[in-house]
Amino acid sequence: MIKHTAVVAGALIMFAAEAFAQMEHGSAPPGPPAKAIAVLSPTKGSPVKGIVIFEVVKGGTKVTAHISGLTPGKHGFHVHEYGDCSSDDGMAAGGHFNPGQMPHSMPMREKRHVGDMGNLDADKDGNAHLEYVDSMIALSGASSILGRGVIVHEKEDDLKTQPTGNAGGRLACGVVGLAK
Repeated sequence: MIKHTAVVAGALIMFAAEAFAQMEHGSAPPGPPAKAIAVLSPTKGSPVKGIVIFEVVKGGTKVTAHISGLTPGKHGFHVHEYGDCSSDDGMAAGGHFNPGQMPHSMPMREKRHVGDMGNLDADKDGNAHLEYVDSMIALSGASSILGRGVIVHEKEDDLKTQPTGNAGGRLACGVVGLAK
């Protein structure tokens, strides 16, 4: 046990020394993160995949999504509380990210889940593109989505049914991580 503790302590000291050296030489990023990305992979039996980019801009966080493999029409689109896409059905990602305990709603409402991003609208070929600035989503602080899951649902989010929007099963899942 003592040997293991000494190895862990030594590793922590080396990690801290490396982090300090990076900061001293200017290679550590200054301030809060400015950009994040989620690469979406299909859940079992789904062809849905895509990429979602989150960039801090004036007025909030710009959300840009490019998703393919959808059926034509609208599909619920949310940030979920856990960055865990390990289950075949995407359920390991938990419920919508909702640190303020607000009701489910649409993305432009003041009282809503932080993770409520509304709907993607897929064209006849199953491709969807979404771009908007979200005033609640953040990459730092209490509303940070870093390390959380992004889910694309099988049905349209009705933007009112509590707490899920009645958007159905989960077609794709990705974890939000730092981007260059």
